Amino acid sequence: MPKLSPEPVRDPLSDPLLTPQNCVIALIDYQPGQYATVTSATREQINLGAVTLAKLAAAYDIPIVVSTVAVDMGVNEGTVPEIMAELPGVTEIDRTGVNAWEDADFRAAIESTGRRRVVIGGLWTEVCLAFPTLDLLREGYQVFPVADAVGGVSPVTHDRAFDRMIQAGAQPVTAIAFGCELMRNWKRDDADGFRTIFNWYFTTARSLGLAEARTLPSVGE
Repeated sequence: MPKLSPEPVRDPLSDPLLTPQNCVIALIDYQPGQYATVTSATREQINLGAVTLAKLAAAYDIPIVVSTVAVDMGVNEGTVPEIMAELPGVTEIDRTGVNAWEDADFRAAIESTGRRRVVIGGLWTEVCLAFPTLDLLREGYQVFPVADAVGGVSPVTHDRAFDRMIQAGAQPVTAIAFGCELMRNWKRDDADGFRTIFNWYFTTARSLGLAEARTLPSVGE
């Protein structure tokens, strides 16, 4: 007999996996000056993951905190428009320090959500992502760095930063896998939100040469 009905939805707050109701997304320092010094991934690769996170936040009504560094100081530009275009109404929190968790406004924005699971991306991996991740872990949060939405000054610095975060207890994820974790079942009423993102992701990946047409999945089309 064909299976055409979704499994029961688990309690979204106590679910051991990530759900739209139990996590917050943080995007840190996706600014032109940061991209310019990243060599472990291309801007296109990083944006594919980061924009996917922004789209998921909008589709599943997940709180998202976006932060920049040194914009008010007149040193840097703000978050790249590719990301902010997906987040109408979201205000960037600017800082002077490299560790976002040390900024009172950023910390208050995360704490105000009441959520203890933080899905996080930042440039560079070894600084703007690693430092707040380590502090969040020390304060009892579960932290999920998004490996394909970030980049470091070199592959070595990127890789060693992930080693350090994992050893401290971080649980790396990837953007499209995070989306699958949120959606969970193609027969749920809200699956169309992810289906749209899913198809955009692979179409974009193919156009950028990041995926071959013959390897693109057909699920959800």
